[in-house]
Amino acid sequence: MKKLNIYVIVLSLIWAGMLLGISFLEAPVKFTAPSLTLQVGLDVGRHVFQAFNKVEIVFGTLSLILLFKTDLSFLNKFIFSSILFLLLLQCFWLLPALDVRALIIIGGGTPEGESSLHNWYILFDALKVIGLISLGVRSISELAKSNVKI
Repeated sequence: MKKLNIYVIVLSLIWAGMLLGISFLEAPVKFTAPSLTLQVGLDVGRHVFQAFNKVEIVFGTLSLILLFKTDLSFLNKFIFSSILFLLLLQCFWLLPALDVRALIIIGGGTPEGESSLHNWYILFDALKVIGLISLGVRSISELAKSNVKI
């Protein structure tokens, strides 16, 4: 069982790297391109985040399997579960709501009222990155303490 913990380390750190690359590098940098209109940027962003969300669902599913197959500490299981909860909130609440607003703007309209949905999405991604990195580091530490040969 301890040897499976290496998969927790690899999965959590790769997932964190992907989140950092997409959510905190690609997304904001895209809007600094002077030739990119808001509508095109939002349309590209919608497609990138829809594709990335599918990848995160695969990672989340693998995480769920690892939760039951490994002997992670209670805290690591809690961190993993929290990450999965945030992912579910993004999948079923935030992404659909943000998609509706983006489609209105892409169509030339203006969504009604101000929305904090984007801020919630950024917060959830930041929490996932922190959780995934801490999970990876904590799992490395636990694996090292167990003296398991990899």
